[in-house]
Amino acid sequence: MRELLELKKSPPEGIRVQTSDDDMLDVVGLIEGPEGTPYAGGYFKVKFKFTEEFPAAPPKCWFATKIFHPNVSAAGEICVNTLKKDWKSTYGIGHILVTVKCLLIYPNPESALDEEAGKLLLENYQSYCDRAKLITSVHATPRVRPAEFDTPSVTEAATTESPSSSSPVLDSSTPVKPLSISSTATSVPTLPIVTRKSASPAPAPHPRPLTSSPSNVVAGKLGAPVVTKERHTSPSPLGTADANVAKVGVGMPGSTPVSGTKAVKRAATGTGATGAEKRKKALKRL
Repeated sequence: MRELLELKKSPPEGIRVQTSDDDMLDVVGLIEGPEGTPYAGGYFKVKFKFTEEFPAAPPKCWFATKIFHPNVSAAGEICVNTLKKDWKSTYGIGHILVTVKCLLIYPNPESALDEEAGKLLLENYQSYCDRAKLITSVHATPRVRPAEFDTPSVTEAATTESPSSSSPVLDSSTPVKPLSISSTATSVPTLPIVTRKSASPAPAPHPRPLTSSPSNVVAGKLGAPVVTKERHTSPSPLGTADANVAKVGVGMPGSTPVSGTKAVKRAATGTGATGAEKRKKALKRL
């Protein structure tokens, strides 16, 4: 019972066991046809019969599934030395099933129970394979894989667990939860800020706006105003208020122009000229 539990928990590759709850001695082994052999794709049942001499004597074993093999008789009897003279009391059910599986990979035509299969294997291997495949497809290939093989074997389990034991593996289909920072966090890790030097020249500083006060507007040749830079002179302390008032009131009725300013003089002398006369004079000059 201990061995049967171990075989169900960690079965060898391609081998499973079936047990009965009513009879603990009712044991059936399942062997998956090895790849690369004419038995691939088939599932073969091996039945056991334990005598009172077990484990000192080997149990009786036979194929319950029809198979075309040199070392298996038409009744299913198996010819292998492990079940005869090479038997040891330390052997168990798992060892027997592994030996029978190896027999499917390496048949022994020299001690054949099925003479037809042994002769065909020695004379025409391709014909032997075709016959074995036909028998396997008819008698040993179920429509649904036996449920016992849903349990991974020792080799499959080790292959599956080896990547996770060394390093974690992330699946691209698994959504990754974004990192969220709580508002109540006491400290937030700072990340280095990387700046890239731009190849384009730095933008020119914004030009200083020029005022369009009457003090810096000079009439051009065609009457268009020309903007000139304003010269800042230090007014006398007593004349600051009068100068500012005069500047604000240029061109307004009742205003008094300030002497000494070019813009005020041009505005005073040109009051009598009309726009039409200025254009005529400009055209004559051209």
